Amino acid sequence: MCRSLEHLPIACLERAKELKARFGSFLLKQELNIMGHSQKNDKLTPADRQKWSFHELLAHKEGLCAFTTFLASEYSEENIAFYLACEDYRNTKSSSKLCAKARKIYEEFIASDAPKEVNLDHETRNIILKNMEQPTLSCFNLAQSKIYTLMEKDCYPRFLKSTVYQELITQLVG
Repeated sequence: MCRSLEHLPIACLERAKELKARFGSFLLKQELNIMGHSQKNDKLTPADRQKWSFHELLAHKEGLCAFTTFLASEYSEENIAFYLACEDYRNTKSSSKLCAKARKIYEEFIASDAPKEVNLDHETRNIILKNMEQPTLSCFNLAQSKIYTLMEKDCYPRFLKSTVYQELITQLVG
């Protein structure tokens, strides 16, 4: 595995970033189908898309995919992946599956050196660790809320200025 990318030409890095964003969007669509994430798939006009709040963006399949593509281009798609994993977890009907799902989320997103570690403060991590002793449907609520706020206040404004968003709002509605 390459540890340093400084020696690569800028064009190669930009192409790699673009490919990662494209594949990330494809993989997200597959992941959403597997998880059964319910979203609106309404036909929207560009004007409708321009009025989206952050919450509305996440509620529409094309908005979520575009935002995920943008996050992938910024190498921060773990935030939306964590948010969606928490949504799926909260909709778990079987109490017997809670513990295994909670452990999976913890190991993938919360644990130090997790493969998709999200940026959470020490106190929030400790609360989650304590919640892991007896997982409930709300054990990730605080962390999910913090990541949602981070995306809304930090990533979403940059997304609105991105080419990904500009392409989304100017797409012809088919």
